[in-house]
Amino acid sequence: MSTQPEDLQSSGSSACDCGADDSPSAAEFMAEAIRIAVANVADGGGPFGAVVVKDGQIVARGVNRVTAHHDPTAHAEVQAIRAACRDLESFQLDGCEIFCSTEPCPMCLGAIYWARPDRVWFAATKADAADAGFDDDFIYKELDRPREERHLPMRQLATDDSLEPFQAWGEKADRTDY
Repeated sequence: MSTQPEDLQSSGSSACDCGADDSPSAAEFMAEAIRIAVANVADGGGPFGAVVVKDGQIVARGVNRVTAHHDPTAHAEVQAIRAACRDLESFQLDGCEIFCSTEPCPMCLGAIYWARPDRVWFAATKADAADAGFDDDFIYKELDRPREERHLPMRQLATDDSLEPFQAWGEKADRTDY
């Protein structure tokens, strides 16, 4: 099977019951996330895969295409979330579970929280990822630092119109809250 992102992000048809934590179904979904991660390495991508499941069906797959797409946000979880939301025509993943080959990094964890799935499963830990050269510990530590002490200079530049976007949002009667 080709692991091109277009192939992986399309809806799947893996049926199963996503009940108990030790259900064979959950193991099968995790096996798929791991399988596409391994295949992605052969395709020139990173060693990460993710699948989004709803009602016992895989609705989207994603693999890490950071270097292939020259996109630091093209992580497996983000790719899978984007595809699932597109296919489900929703910006939230209510009723879904995400199966990740590795514990999500801080960026992916943020995207997962915004997507609001019911549950997240992962196989390898962030320590396992660090041992393979993918160490996110620096980012976790940076998030705990005050902005002015972070290694990446980050300064607020408030202007008179800084809050106008939020005011416009608050006044928009037909907005979709998220």
